[in-house]
Amino acid sequence: MAYWLVKSEPFKYSWDQLEKDKQTFWDGVRNYAARNHLKAMKKGDEVFFYHSNEGLEIVGIAKVAKEHYPDPTADDDTWVVVDLKPYKKLKKPVSLEQIKADKQLADMALVRLGRLSVQPVTDKEWDIVLEMAGEK
Repeated sequence: MAYWLVKSEPFKYSWDQLEKDKQTFWDGVRNYAARNHLKAMKKGDEVFFYHSNEGLEIVGIAKVAKEHYPDPTADDDTWVVVDLKPYKKLKKPVSLEQIKADKQLADMALVRLGRLSVQPVTDKEWDIVLEMAGEK
């Protein structure tokens, strides 16, 4: 299993909305690196859900429910979506400030590639963030 992080501005699509919807397709990705990460996601992979622009924190864990397929909101088949379903709301959200303060997370994509909306998370990073969230 691989780990990932997706970003969403809460006013556009929040963790609470994902829980309400029970499942959604992750659309609107128009960056090639982010698209390639969507293509690499496998059913059952776990995904940190990060609130960007406001909140700036990881708030929950989603799971990949369906692997990539063409983005229905795109004009061509270059772009893809995956289906995500909520798995677990974190006991304590983990802020970007906390992540940046932890030297062990200095190489995390969230720190290095701040604007990338879909990114991989290493096993070690995953475990550290879960510990920070009070989940371990």
